[in-house]
Amino acid sequence: MHTRAVSWLRHRLGRVVVMSYALALFLPGPGLWLRRPHPVPLPPTHLTLHTAPLLLSLVLFSAGLQVPVRALGRLVRRPKTLLAGLVLHFAIPLAVLPFVAFLLRRTPDADGGSGLLTAMILVVAMPVAAGATVWTDKGDGDQPTMVGLVLASTLLSPLTTPLLLATLAPLLSGGYAHTLAATGRLAEGGFALTSVVLPCAAGLLGALVLPERPVHRLQLTVTPLALTGSLLLTYVNASGALGSVLTRPRPLLFAAALAVAALVCLLSFALGRAAARVLRLEAGTASSLTLACGMNNSSASAVLITASLPDKPHLLLPVLAYGLLQKTAASRIVTRLRRDPAPPAGP
Repeated sequence: MHTRAVSWLRHRLGRVVVMSYALALFLPGPGLWLRRPHPVPLPPTHLTLHTAPLLLSLVLFSAGLQVPVRALGRLVRRPKTLLAGLVLHFAIPLAVLPFVAFLLRRTPDADGGSGLLTAMILVVAMPVAAGATVWTDKGDGDQPTMVGLVLASTLLSPLTTPLLLATLAPLLSGGYAHTLAATGRLAEGGFALTSVVLPCAAGLLGALVLPERPVHRLQLTVTPLALTGSLLLTYVNASGALGSVLTRPRPLLFAAALAVAALVCLLSFALGRAAARVLRLEAGTASSLTLACGMNNSSASAVLITASLPDKPHLLLPVLAYGLLQKTAASRIVTRLRRDPAPPAGP
């Protein structure tokens, strides 16, 4: 029953995500309540419960638990694609964001679009989205390569996320540079480790050390919970950004957030696809590499913004737009690459 429910939900994931956004728009109250910290009295101490980081940890634990550990052995023996994917995932933001900043400086925005740019920096600095494995499976892609890219970028994120934030901070003007620096300190100080790496590593360790049958039973329990948690996390994050839309509409901000997110998303996927062609990869591996370049863990960036910048919920708008657009782009990528013939093998 669980398997059928998970399969049904995965096949309709895009539509259900849109429904989560609509619910956040018209009924934001519960999501706004969940965004707040909740003290839990546990004598002799008090525990503060933060819903969004807990939901993110659940999603990443489930992703680690489903890693086909034995299949990753092939990547260790043939690491070229894995290394190329990691280099591209970290290098593409350094090419895309300065170009976007150049375009934004030509707009009439007083701060040169620094708010939108801050949000995009926080998106592209995140590891490869765990959801990319779902799209890889739909497109008959190279699943071990994609899993390796998700896993490696996640485990490296305590180093790479603060480094990317610090490198791209000079693109910002006004107080946004200080805002990004403060967010980078939070990421360096433990967010990436406790909310991203440790849950994923715990799931991976379970898949590695537990016998096959207990792992399968655990997956049957955790996977539907993680999918539900992912949708709830989407709703909570969207409530923070969309909660005031009906009372204080800002159409220009919405249009700008959508345009910037679309540009960054398009350029990231396009550069990933171009790199796959240059490397002359077969269709399945090309699909995985392209998805890894364009799909970032937007949920993690939204949680980071909520934790470090609770007074700037408008920064969530381009993050939410990117999260939706990357799923749309991924759907088109896997459909197109499935139809394309594999390129000739390299020498």
